[in-house]
Order: sequence, then structure tokens, then C-alpha cells
Amino acid sequence: MALQVTNIERSFVLVKSDEEQIPLHDFNPDLSPNDILNFYSGTYPLLTSATIEGPEVIGNKAEYRFLTKIGTKG
Repeated sequence: MALQVTNIERSFVLVKSDEEQIPLHDFNPDLSPNDILNFYSGTYPLLTSATIEGPEVIGNKAEYRFLTKIGTKG
């Protein structure tokens, strides 16, 4: 039996809440997920305190989730 190699694409999702999730483009597969997070924090400032969860393999994609820490002060 021959071994078959397949590439797994990465996908990134900004999770603001259970209802609001924003897909983010993987513009450079050579960068680490943390580098991708840092890049998008310029557009989405709430990512500066986010954590990375994953990857979770779904079909032929490895999905990373950027989880934000939104709370109230006081």
C-alpha cells in the first residue's frame, strides 16, 4: 500500500462571542499562528489579549481559533 501525502491548509477564526466569529485569511503559511495573531491585532485591537486555541483538524483544514478575553471592569 502506497503512502499518500496531502497538504492541510490552515484557517484562522477570530471568536468575539458564540454568535460572532470572523474568518481571517492565512496570507503567509510560513508564519507561525502567533505571527498571524500579531499581524491582525493592528486591525482588531482586541487580539492583543487573545489566546490561540488549536489546531483542530476539520476535513482538510487545520483551524486555529483566536479567543478574546472580553470582560467588564469593576
